[in-house]
Amino acid sequence: MDAAFVLLLGASLARYLIRHEGETHVGWVVGLFVVFGGLYLLGRFLAPAPLSGTRPGARYVTWVGAVLAVWAVLLALAPSAAWCAMPLFFTGLHTLSTRTAVSLASVLTLLVVASKLRFTQGEFDPNAVLAPPAVAAVGTAVLIHLKRQAARQRTLIDDLVRTRRDLAATERRAGILAERQRLSTEIHDTLAQGLSSQQMLLQAAERVWHADPDAARGHVRDAGEIASRSLAEARRFVHDLGPADLAERTLAPALGALAERESGAELTVVFRLDGTPGPLPERVEAALLRIAQGALANVREHAGATRAALTLTCLDDQISLDVADDGRGFTPTSTPTSTSTTASAPVAALPGRGHGLPAMRVRARQLGGTLTVESEPGEGTVVSAAVPLALGTSGKGAS
Repeated sequence: MDAAFVLLLGASLARYLIRHEGETHVGWVVGLFVVFGGLYLLGRFLAPAPLSGTRPGARYVTWVGAVLAVWAVLLALAPSAAWCAMPLFFTGLHTLSTRTAVSLASVLTLLVVASKLRFTQGEFDPNAVLAPPAVAAVGTAVLIHLKRQAARQRTLIDDLVRTRRDLAATERRAGILAERQRLSTEIHDTLAQGLSSQQMLLQAAERVWHADPDAARGHVRDAGEIASRSLAEARRFVHDLGPADLAERTLAPALGALAERESGAELTVVFRLDGTPGPLPERVEAALLRIAQGALANVREHAGATRAALTLTCLDDQISLDVADDGRGFTPTSTPTSTSTTASAPVAALPGRGHGLPAMRVRARQLGGTLTVESEPGEGTVVSAAVPLALGTSGKGAS
């Protein structure tokens, strides 16, 4: 549209100079042509057109009014400037509201007809009266139809996007409800039934404890076997379920929420992020979050610390998690983690500390990484887990 305006403006100026060469007011008209063209082009930078489907701003409307005013004055002096009405016509129809655009098209058409009739010489020319309104009517009808189609398409696209978003949310809620139903059924059929059987056996053992000790001991043994099976089921559930903190967030926000949740009156936990974490597989995020939870559980239960720090470091070839505290510390004993070359570094373990550190070590080894513990009595403890990204993002790991 801008190229057409410049072309028609140059042609109108050339035609005027050819027809009115030597007249006294030619200089003023040429200057008005320059002002008209400069105002139009300057407005394209200072008053950009509104986005499709939005109302034009005050600056744009002011620019359109100024261009039309200068063009009307130029049309009164140089009838050849009537050709410049076409770009103005399409610009107004494209950006203004339908009612305003139709009014603008009508005014432009009347001015063009009046200019042609004013400078008509000799016989009456019907084209001067009929052609401009006919062209304007066709152009207006086509552009209004296109604008309405565009508006309907925008509405349809918005509806489709909203429907897709609602459908995704509905499917997610349905999936959550289905998983809850599955878990409730599984727990009812395994753990709840097992606990009910244990309760009945222990109550029976209590009733015959003095009258029939052998039967009571048999009931206790049966209850112990059921407890073992229930424990195995519980461990299976724990293994299958991922961390809830990662349901709607990535690793870094989940670690920040964990630090905030673990902080209290006796222990302050802070989270630090070093680098920019890229997208990680769910199993890598879940393993590192579980390691952080286990390490903070040890800090809370055994370290006697007042401050702890979670640090997630993101490098090009690996991601590492450090959990440091200012607790009482201990003297670690080195035990080999594995004969595998992917976990060759020794990992410290505390005698009698249960399964916390071995479980963390297994999680790191499943990702092809390492877990190390650094501690001295009275100097606090640092637990570090490092996972190579090349392995952690592509390998499947142990189950």
